[in-house]
Amino acid sequence: MSSPSVDDYRELADSLHPLAVQQYLAANDWQLETQVPDVRQIWRLNDEARVMLPLATDFVDFAQRFRDTLRALATVYDWDPERLAEKITATRADLFFVRFDQAMVDGTLPFKQAETALDGLLKMMKAAATSADDPTHSHRGSRSSTVTDFLDEDIRLGHTKRGSFVFTVVTRLGDPLPDHDDGSHTTPFPRRVMETLATGLHAARDLSLNWDALAVERAAERGLSANLVESLQDLTESDSLRELDLSFDWAASEPRPKVAASRIVINRDAMVGLSRVRERLVRREEPPRTETVVGQVRSLTREDSGGDDQEETTIILSAEVRGRTRKIHILLGGEDYDWAIFAHRNRLPFTVTGNLAFERGAWRLTGPVTVDSSFLRHQQR
Repeated sequence: MSSPSVDDYRELADSLHPLAVQQYLAANDWQLETQVPDVRQIWRLNDEARVMLPLATDFVDFAQRFRDTLRALATVYDWDPERLAEKITATRADLFFVRFDQAMVDGTLPFKQAETALDGLLKMMKAAATSADDPTHSHRGSRSSTVTDFLDEDIRLGHTKRGSFVFTVVTRLGDPLPDHDDGSHTTPFPRRVMETLATGLHAARDLSLNWDALAVERAAERGLSANLVESLQDLTESDSLRELDLSFDWAASEPRPKVAASRIVINRDAMVGLSRVRERLVRREEPPRTETVVGQVRSLTREDSGGDDQEETTIILSAEVRGRTRKIHILLGGEDYDWAIFAHRNRLPFTVTGNLAFERGAWRLTGPVTVDSSFLRHQQR
C-alpha cells in the first residue's frame, strides 16, 4: 500500500477542527501535559508518544502544524488518513474541566480534598442529570432509569492535567440520534445534562454575587437546585482555595449549546454567597413541615442566653429524613435535655417531633418540639 500523500493530510486537516482532535485524545488515554491556552497543547500517550496540538487557527503556520499532528497520530496508530478521520469524528464527548486554583508545593492535592472533590463532582453530575430529565423533580428519592444509566455509563473521569490541579470529566454522547420528522435536531440526553450543568453553574455564580429573589423563583428553569449548589460548596470548602475554575469544551459533532458561558469562575466572594443561595433553594424544595425523627444524639452544648443567668441547651441529632441523613439542631430544656443526655451516654435512639426546616446554614427542629421519652424510660427501668 502506498504511503499517504501530503494532499491526503491537507484534506483531512481541512475537514477537522482542533477541538475534535482534543476530544479524541482526552477520551483515549492521552494525558494533557502542558498547554498555552488557545495556542497549543502537548499530549502524551503513556511512554509511547507525545504530540503537539495547535489551537490558534490564526497563526500563519497553523495549517502545517495541524497536518503534522495528524500525520503523527496516524503513525502512532498505524492508520491511514481515512481511518484516523473515522476515529476522530466518531468521538462524541463533551469535556468538563474542574480546576482548583490554590497554593501547592509540589503540584499535588491533599488526599482528603481529592476524595471530597470526587464526591462533590458525582453529586454535581447527579443534580444536573436529575434537572435535565425532570426540572420539577424534588431531588429526593429515586431517579428515572435515564438518570441512573447516564451516571453508570456515560460519564467518565479522564486524566488529571497540570495547572494548579484539574479534574477532567468526559461525558460520552453516544451515537447520533435521528432528527425529528420536521427536520429539527434531536439532542442526546448526555448533552442536555451538560447544558443544564453549564446554565445551573452560571446561575449559581450570578446569584452568589448578585442576589435576586425573583431569579430564585425561576431556579428550576435554569437547572439550578440546592444539590447543585451543595456540590459547589463541597468543592470549595478548602481554606487554601483561591478560585474554582469550571470550563466546558463542547463536542464538535453536536451543535454548540446556547449557554451564557462555557467558563464559570467561582472566586472567594462567590464562595461566601453560596450558603445563602443554597438555603433559599432548600426552603423552596423542602418547605418546613412537621417531622418525627429518630436518631443518635451526636453532641450536646450549653450556652449563655445573654440574660438572667439562663443557659440555652442544644443537641445535634443525626437522623435519616426522607432518605437522607441529616444533622439536626434542636433547642431543648429541662427534662427533655436530661433525656437527651441519657440517650447520648447510653447510645440509645432519641425520638423527637417538631417543624423541620433549613435555617442559618443548618437543619433545625423548631417548636413546638415534643420528645417521646417512653423508650428511654423503659430502658432506664
